[in-house]
Amino acid sequence: MRAQLHDRIVVRGLHVGDHDRRGEIVAVDGADGGPPYRVHWYDTERTTLFFPGDDASIVHVEPRLVATT
Repeated sequence: MRAQLHDRIVVRGLHVGDHDRRGEIVAVDGADGGPPYRVHWYDTERTTLFFPGDDASIVHVEPRLVATT
């Protein structure tokens, strides 16, 4: 698993009725984009150190270009 700053992470619910958990990667502490990640979770508004398991996936976000005038 490889991520970069501002990518999104999704952790799938394990049981029927469980919701997926989503967050934004705000720091990559591992080498070459590997875990652990510091994730800001949308559901709790907390930032935690996270070691993803098989139930997690990364959604890569393209960097935004900022227009200059």
